[in-house]
Amino acid sequence: MASENFKAKDISLRIQKKLLSRMYNKSTLKLLIDDRSAAVLDNTYKLFKQYTCNKKDAEKLIKCIIKTIIKIGILYRNDQFTNNEMKTASKLRFNFQKVLMTIISFYELEFSYDYNYLCILFNDLHTNLRLLIQNHLTDKSLCRINHVFYFCNRKEFLDEIFRKDSVYREIMDKIVNDLNKISDNN
Repeated sequence: MASENFKAKDISLRIQKKLLSRMYNKSTLKLLIDDRSAAVLDNTYKLFKQYTCNKKDAEKLIKCIIKTIIKIGILYRNDQFTNNEMKTASKLRFNFQKVLMTIISFYELEFSYDYNYLCILFNDLHTNLRLLIQNHLTDKSLCRINHVFYFCNRKEFLDEIFRKDSVYREIMDKIVNDLNKISDNN
């Protein structure tokens, strides 16, 4: 009976996700994420590391982000999303673009930063991301996502990085510059 439920595509998908989670390194990353996005992730790692003063925590946050991006890409390329999930993916993409544009404008325009507004955007993004992957990824993956959003949505973190005289200004300049280039290409 169990052999009747065997599907090579399902096995292939599980193996791809497992291999990618075990083979994470810079060269593998370059195959799956474009250079501009990789630059944003590299600089975000530097921001996290500088803010937390903890290399291990910063690496964990970035690895969580990368694993999630790659797994969603694998699911998408293998047509694993239902029509409703594809609608959620469209909402997620729209929310992500809105978050990017908001981060850019809050950073570039003095006195525009609004934590409550950004918090709402992050919560919408988080909700749509969880809806998209809840039927496809493990609880461990969902915990990774929660961990990233919990960190990035902390008021003290956001207040500090958007302050005009912030010690993170130099690294934020690089991140926002790359985000501008990414948004110009979309």
